[in-house]
Amino acid sequence: MEFIGSSYKGDIKNDRMEGTGEYTFPTETKYVGEMKDGMFHGKGVLYFPTGSKYEGTWDKGLAKQGTFSFADGLVYQEKDWEYLDSDDRRFYSEKLNGLKPGGESQRTNLDPPHIIPDGCYDCGDGFYNPTTRVISDYTGTFLRNADDQEHEWILRTCRRAWDEVVLHA
Repeated sequence: MEFIGSSYKGDIKNDRMEGTGEYTFPTETKYVGEMKDGMFHGKGVLYFPTGSKYEGTWDKGLAKQGTFSFADGLVYQEKDWEYLDSDDRRFYSEKLNGLKPGGESQRTNLDPPHIIPDGCYDCGDGFYNPTTRVISDYTGTFLRNADDQEHEWILRTCRRAWDEVVLHA
């Protein structure tokens, strides 16, 4: 595990993860739960660095059933999803806390939003620098290099540092 940047704290049997434990990936995503024969097996929770989590049941390393919750508490529903649908485009935090007064808009679910470094984009799990093609989390820790497909998607859809509201005088 140390060779790939992961770590494990917990029960071990025959030099393998067995019982209950905490496995941390190099991305700082963390699994806390039951293990068997070196794999996630049984009940467990994946905690993501963004604050979201997936609570589920695993079988031999594969998630079989579970629930994904975003950092703000919104629970993903595969059916009857009522968040940001065609009839209601409010952010979840706006549904919980109400809309801002006229003239003030909320541009992200996080209010106030992250301040994006100059020349970068907010891609949801961190900032993207299109010059270096590096995505770093909101604290500046390296997450990944963007491939061509992700690069194009970020440039096309994500909020940029130089996006600003221009009011007429």
